[in-house]
Amino acid sequence: MSKFRWLIPVALALGSALAAAQSHGHEGHGSRYGPPRPGPGPGFALDARYHHDHYYPAPGYVARGLPTGAVFVGGRYWFHGGVWYQPYGPSYRVIVPPVGVIVPVLPSAYVTLRIGGLPYYYANGVYYSTAVGEPGYVVVAPPPAAPAVQPVVVSPTPPKPDPIIYPRNGQSSAQTEADRQECNRWATTQPSAMNDANIFNRAVEACMDGRGYSMR
Repeated sequence: MSKFRWLIPVALALGSALAAAQSHGHEGHGSRYGPPRPGPGPGFALDARYHHDHYYPAPGYVARGLPTGAVFVGGRYWFHGGVWYQPYGPSYRVIVPPVGVIVPVLPSAYVTLRIGGLPYYYANGVYYSTAVGEPGYVVVAPPPAAPAVQPVVVSPTPPKPDPIIYPRNGQSSAQTEADRQECNRWATTQPSAMNDANIFNRAVEACMDGRGYSMR
């Protein structure tokens, strides 16, 4: 038995580390442990706080359109899957939401926390609390005890300028704009289009080509 005594302090140390990790926060819907999945592409950021381990488009990322199911939450804000959008010309730019904005539901992936004795919900760098007096969840300032950890941005790139659209069949400016908007909406429904700008752009180009336009 004496030759196994060295295992006792090791087991105690591992137990203490596990207890400390469990007391820091609770795993919520969508949270997981282990290595994060591979990044989805340029302009995205890995949020590894509280073992959240999810990728999101970084603030400033510009999408040609909103993802299907995006919720309008008042003012000029849209919300989908933990990502906040604001109109940016004909496109939408990812932003950091202001404190006080209320969303009807939490994102599908979030972490449940208890910091300073108070409950919080966390996803994509934003802390939420249950709204008082109305249904939903309100964006709150980071708790004083929250760790100040910045997400790791994966190869951010500035958005490309809009391509030049040439109507091959003599379409009017009004018809060209209507077709462009319809193709943008259609492109957002394609698999992975809202996670990869290259897929989105290819979908728009294919749609516009089918309607009689050349894009460069």
